Amino acid sequence: MKEALRQAQLAFDAGEVPVGAVVVWGEKIIARGHNQVEQLQDSTAHAEMIALTAAFNSLGSKYLPEATLYVTVEPCLMCCGAMYWSKLGTIVYGTEDVKNGYHKTTGENWPFHQKAELRKGVLANECAQLIKAFFVARR
Repeated sequence: MKEALRQAQLAFDAGEVPVGAVVVWGEKIIARGHNQVEQLQDSTAHAEMIALTAAFNSLGSKYLPEATLYVTVEPCLMCCGAMYWSKLGTIVYGTEDVKNGYHKTTGENWPFHQKAELRKGVLANECAQLIKAFFVARR
């Protein structure tokens, strides 16, 4: 999660909503991503989407059943769909996103692949502080 936070800081420094993600296979980081929505003028350029695409390219595979994705903020429904189709083994996120996270739409329904594991609240305070600092600076 610390590397995902470093990615989020890159987004922050670029004026993007500070969300970062990494994909780990075994003990190795195989992909990184941070929000690039403004830079690319692409509303789908979320940290998770960028990291997943890089992971697919790194492995030459469309499925990641043994991979873990770490992301600093609760994924949105779009990113959950990408995680579902990639068959990620584990999803780990930091802080909740009450406004845009998947819980807003799904409630307690499971949006991930049926074999996926979920861990939440990892370095939640650090992840939340970065998001809060970003929006305080914007207001």
